[in-house]
Amino acid sequence: MKAVITVVGHDSKGIISKVSTKCAEVGANITEISQTVLKEYFAMIMVIDISDLNIPFTSLVDALKMLGEENKLDIRTMHEDIFNSMHRI
Repeated sequence: MKAVITVVGHDSKGIISKVSTKCAEVGANITEISQTVLKEYFAMIMVIDISDLNIPFTSLVDALKMLGEENKLDIRTMHEDIFNSMHRI
């Protein structure tokens, strides 16, 4: 099973590190990552494997949202089933 994480906000040092550390702490594995900085804005999309999570998926969603709030970032986490349903033509 996979999930998609998006991160948007003002660029600052350590954003990728903070998000990837939180993923590692809960047993998620980053399988793909794309990030860019546009002027002072940071944008990232991660695809993570959630097969081996050691917490419920909803707890991961909440933890990443809280991480975002603490760092003035918009972090959203979506299960691949929801993501695929939303983007199916």
